[in-house]
Amino acid sequence: MSKLLKNSMALAVASLLLGATVAKADLLEEIKKKGEIVVATEARFQPFEYVEDGKIVGYGPDLMKLVFDKYLPGVKVTQLDLPFQGILPGLTAKKYDVVITAVTITKARAENYAFTTPIAEATTGLLKKTGDDSIKTPADIAGKPVGSQAGAAQLQVLKDFNAQLEKDTGKGISEIKEYVGFDEAYADLAAGRIKAVAQSGANVAPLVKSKPETFEFLKETIGPKTYFGWAVRKDDDSASLVALLTKGLLELKKDGTMDKLQEKWIGFTYELPDDIGEPTM
Repeated sequence: MSKLLKNSMALAVASLLLGATVAKADLLEEIKKKGEIVVATEARFQPFEYVEDGKIVGYGPDLMKLVFDKYLPGVKVTQLDLPFQGILPGLTAKKYDVVITAVTITKARAENYAFTTPIAEATTGLLKKTGDDSIKTPADIAGKPVGSQAGAAQLQVLKDFNAQLEKDTGKGISEIKEYVGFDEAYADLAAGRIKAVAQSGANVAPLVKSKPETFEFLKETIGPKTYFGWAVRKDDDSASLVALLTKGLLELKKDGTMDKLQEKWIGFTYELPDDIGEPTM
């Protein structure tokens, strides 16, 4: 066999392999081909995602079902309930296709993950016990123990606010307690073990509404305006999937369905941008 023929055959084989790689690269096409999409959720983040009667329910699951029913009909949805601390690293490791849970969009996260259009506002504020007159403004948490969820953007906002408090007044929070889930933080707040919880207004709205005698949310926030979105790996393979999810969500926003679901699950609606733009934190 001549050297020219050998080189031609090698090039042909390489082209075939390259073509197979390209064909295999698109995540959305792979999902459609296998007939299954694997979704990661942290179902301890009411009203976005939580477990009720053995099922994951909430604002997020309702949005997800509407988008998937229209754009991925017949595709099986395998939804995993996982601790938030490992949910984004698991996405990077390709343990699932997408994170459909309320993820605060930050600069650091946007560098590593592709996000859909925002689904709600995530701006951080402070939850306190009803009638606690020792906390009337955010600055009043100086010298007091405050909690939030480990790995959450709200925890970082709390730490940043504490650093500013120390700089401005010379006195910061006495202890920042980190919890696996926000429910544990709420329980400690109700029991008096901490004095406040750093969380988004959307998350605590149903809690305050159901237990106004126990919990109260300060009107003044402690961080920049931020938003929640769904996350996909930031690579060429996943671009079509995040585009599909964003298209579906924007349609639900445009026809008023998103507003109706926000009223149902959160109790009020948000004016949301169509894209994440430049994250504020």
